[in-house]
Amino acid sequence: MKAEDIREWDETEIVARLKELKEEQFKLRFKASMMDVENPSLPGQIKRDIARLKTVQRERQLAENA
Repeated sequence: MKAEDIREWDETEIVARLKELKEEQFKLRFKASMMDVENPSLPGQIKRDIARLKTVQRERQLAENA
């Protein structure tokens, strides 16, 4: 997922995707505690995707206030 692509989405899509990623992150943390993670780099990828989504949300918020 790239920030360029995210900027084309509307706010409802971003919020929905953010919710999905947070749920997935929670599930992966649970699996990691049980030592049952198939792809160890996946939690890092999810974390970066969440950060990208939040960054785009913050950019839009600052643009509205300016």
